[in-house]
Amino acid sequence: MLYGAAYYHEYQPYDRLDEDIRLMREAGLTVVRLGESTWSSWEPEDGRFEFAWMDRVIDAMHEAGIKVILGTPSYAIPAWLHRKFPEIMARYERGSRAYYGARQNMNHAHPAYRFHVERVVRQLVSHYAQHPAIIGYQVDNETGSGLLYNPDVFQKFVDYLKHKFGTVDRLNEVWGLTYWSHRLGGWDDLWTLDGNTNPGYDLEWRRFQATLVTDLLAWEKNIVKEYARPDQFVTQCVVGMHGRAESDVYDIAQEMDVLAMNPYHVTQDGLNLALGEDRVFGAPEWMAQFQITNPGVWSMYLAGDFARGTKQTNFLITELDANSIGGSHCNYPNYDGQWRSVVYSFISRGANMVEYWHWHTLHYGIETYWGGILNHDLEPGRCYAEFSQIAHELQAHDAILTDLQPQEDVAFLYSQDSKYALEFMPSLPQVDNVQPDKASYRRTFDAFYKGFFDARAQCVVLHEEQNFEAYPVLVVPSLYIADDAFLERLTQYAANGGHLLLTFKSGYADEFARIRWQRAPGPLREAVGANYNEFSNLVTPLPLKSVQPDFVLPADARATGWADGLQLEGAAALAHYVHPHFGRFPAIVSQPYGKGRVTYCGTLPNLALSKALAQWVMAQAGITSPFANLPMVVRSATARAKSGETLTFYTNWSWDTQNIPAVSGGTDLISGASIASGQPFELGAWDTRILVTP
Repeated sequence: MLYGAAYYHEYQPYDRLDEDIRLMREAGLTVVRLGESTWSSWEPEDGRFEFAWMDRVIDAMHEAGIKVILGTPSYAIPAWLHRKFPEIMARYERGSRAYYGARQNMNHAHPAYRFHVERVVRQLVSHYAQHPAIIGYQVDNETGSGLLYNPDVFQKFVDYLKHKFGTVDRLNEVWGLTYWSHRLGGWDDLWTLDGNTNPGYDLEWRRFQATLVTDLLAWEKNIVKEYARPDQFVTQCVVGMHGRAESDVYDIAQEMDVLAMNPYHVTQDGLNLALGEDRVFGAPEWMAQFQITNPGVWSMYLAGDFARGTKQTNFLITELDANSIGGSHCNYPNYDGQWRSVVYSFISRGANMVEYWHWHTLHYGIETYWGGILNHDLEPGRCYAEFSQIAHELQAHDAILTDLQPQEDVAFLYSQDSKYALEFMPSLPQVDNVQPDKASYRRTFDAFYKGFFDARAQCVVLHEEQNFEAYPVLVVPSLYIADDAFLERLTQYAANGGHLLLTFKSGYADEFARIRWQRAPGPLREAVGANYNEFSNLVTPLPLKSVQPDFVLPADARATGWADGLQLEGAAALAHYVHPHFGRFPAIVSQPYGKGRVTYCGTLPNLALSKALAQWVMAQAGITSPFANLPMVVRSATARAKSGETLTFYTNWSWDTQNIPAVSGGTDLISGASIASGQPFELGAWDTRILVTP
């Protein structure tokens, strides 16, 4: 189990390498990430490389017994490269452009950029590959430069279309270009995206943009592999949970030896489950770009389940909140105990490394107030003290905590194409106004995940290319884009015994973003046992009434945002809207299908409704959570160690001490105390306890 931080001695205001390493060793830090953001230090002039400044750091880390992950510096270009090749700067929609002075502001597909990246990466990795401190490499960093509109990128897109579709006649057909006289007579007629209104065009453009990012990272990885030792891995750290607009996290993961994620999270009362949906946000404004609708404890678990699902194996965390994250206006350092609770939560879902960004807080630059383990005074404080506690616990129990296999009851299907399409044509308006919500897919996905999280399910997030057939429950939020073959695979999953939970907008469009010309939900209609030919957005949330005795609805259950006008064709209604018009339609329907069951939710549930639906689905599938009766503020997860023991993690996300019964007997990993099954034990404020059962 690796535990550490990004370290930038080159950013320190004075030479304190020896002092930093002394503090790292005392704290129990075992790994640092170095070098990924300082291309101009590696190559101060075109073709002149310097390594002595980093040699000293890596040598000192090795002497101290600290492992190193070395980053390639391609995400922040030096000023001399911009001056010599101004054409490599990124171009965006309608003629806007990137200017020098930030990071990730270049056209990463441009040949001049690629030439210089290859040269610096080869120099760097060939110089350090044999250094015994280095255990792996990170290629680039949170990769992406936005959606690129550079002329050379557009020409690459035309080549991509030629390869995929063959002829303009085929493109005219699948994009429906007869509409508004957009038919192409030849490839030269293809217009740029600046004025595009065609959803099929936009979908292919988004798919293509993601291939550019994946290609860059795969290309860098292959260069690194030419020099790396067999025992060194290559990773890439992706943003948050839903990722950048121009990248596909699943595809990136397939190219890496191991996936790393930077799942920054809310802090303070943002993690207080006793406050419910009314809790204080406690996070910078940019977090809503990646984690929608009140990020909190649930979104950390979602990030872990997503990261693990991409390769269905353990993952790394390369950046996490050491202190306040964001700008000078957004200062929310963790409460005591929150650092520890967060670390063990990610470990319980399969993390093999947790690193913070970063060791020390910067004294200059845009991230001056993005706090490190050491604050601006560079002296140990609360964060350092809790970091040290965690580090020594992890060292003492390294073997049993590394390579955990989390329990997984419920699989979620993530559709990158549906996310793209519902950003172009959102299904939902923004909350409290009529503007389209480009986060419609993420908002829907999150709403259903939160329900299962509150129902105490243990989840994994998978993608269309992966095997989900073995899971007893598969949740498919708003699968707007899918071909007929994949929809058949979903129905076959249910026929073979799985419980398939579908939601509104599933099966509505094909793989080219064309709306299907059959009664919705298209090829899913027979399996759903219901159809609809009208739908409506909901201006205000609607109450519901249950029509099945075993489907228990809390008083605050509400349908929000959307309502399909469902008509039954064999399925049974679980709940109806309470409304003079919408009351004629069931909100949720379900029916046995083959050896399994299909349930369809035609609305966006609030948390109370989502949890009630999750509990019902789990009960129908025979999934019984051992944690269902624990207090709402206590969350638990189970995982199996390599040695065969079961670890049960209990975390109290509140200020109030909790006395809870042990779900199964075992030994407290940290204290060594023996606790019998059912025996009450104490969880203090923001405390985590881990019980080990043979």
